[in-house]
Amino acid sequence: MKQRPRIYYTESQKAVMWEHWKRGDSLQQIAQLFDRNHSSIQRILAETGGIRPAERRRSRLALTLAEREEISRGVVLGHPIRSIAMQLGRAPSTVSREIQRNGGADFYRANLADQAAWDRSCRPKVCKLVEHRAVANIVASKLQLQWSPEQISGWLKRTYPNDKSFHVSHETIYRSLYIQARGALKKELLEHLRRTRMMRRSRHHTQKTSNHGRIRDTISISERPASIEDRAIPGHWEGDLLFGSANSQIATLVERNTRYVVLVKITGKDTETVVSALIKNARKMPHELYKTLTWDRGKEMAGHKRFTMATDIQVYFCDPQNPWQRGSNENTNGLLRQYFPKGTDLSGYSQAKLNAVARRLNERPRKTLDFDTPAQRFSQSVASTG
Repeated sequence: MKQRPRIYYTESQKAVMWEHWKRGDSLQQIAQLFDRNHSSIQRILAETGGIRPAERRRSRLALTLAEREEISRGVVLGHPIRSIAMQLGRAPSTVSREIQRNGGADFYRANLADQAAWDRSCRPKVCKLVEHRAVANIVASKLQLQWSPEQISGWLKRTYPNDKSFHVSHETIYRSLYIQARGALKKELLEHLRRTRMMRRSRHHTQKTSNHGRIRDTISISERPASIEDRAIPGHWEGDLLFGSANSQIATLVERNTRYVVLVKITGKDTETVVSALIKNARKMPHELYKTLTWDRGKEMAGHKRFTMATDIQVYFCDPQNPWQRGSNENTNGLLRQYFPKGTDLSGYSQAKLNAVARRLNERPRKTLDFDTPAQRFSQSVASTG
């Protein structure tokens, strides 16, 4: 089969690619717009790690093409440099350097000089983390603790409020990781991000949905009191199963007000096993801090009535195929994939090991908590109920 010739995309075509990438389209979907294979698109986007490069602009102080044409005419007519500079309103040294760096008076051409200046200006700005290695070292150490770039950025601003040299945006950290030409952070640190992909994806990228069987006598999330919706008081939890290989799973619970995480070892996904494990876990906590539980439509909670009878904890269920209604738990499960990548056999984790992972996650600062940690907030709730 004859190989198709390599395509060289125009700047406008690349702009279309970046717009669709930002919108969350897959490489294959974007490639179809150009009747090409996804590898053709990946080659373009991967150059900057999936992060759209900033649009190039000329400096307002730089010579324009029109000014270079005036210089070219003046040189051809033999006008003195000072005369050309006076006509342009520029310094004589500016005109002199322009002529000398572009072939001298005998070979100066406006179009060639203008293109050469544009090519010379194509150099990356020095990254803040390159200039401030102490900050880069702090960022690297926090990434190794599985802190997200946004958590690191918020923590730095809170820890060093009066020293802006320690302030760095989460976007700068992402760019330093994904655009290796910056030379600020090692590529190996990517493995500590929540998602270890080699290119940054849009937040609009397709997310999985849940399609479980029906459960009888459920109470819909729409009947959940408004006081739970606004997260004003602690004691309301969201839960789900996180699945691994070899038919293994663990139960993940997150408290809506404090984002405090609890992991429960589950030896099977049948409702008898799951509900019994959740009952045992619930009895370890003060009832004031465990009043309701919101779950999706998974059949593992078919025995929800037994759970409520044993614990006096009301269970609410999301609408079918709407896992986002348990947003805190969905986000937490994403965070947990740093510790339990897909394909991990979860049956080998003891309850003690699960507690250690939960503790590590609970000691990470959260933007939604004004960069307090879930552990700090949950401890405050425990103290207030004591």
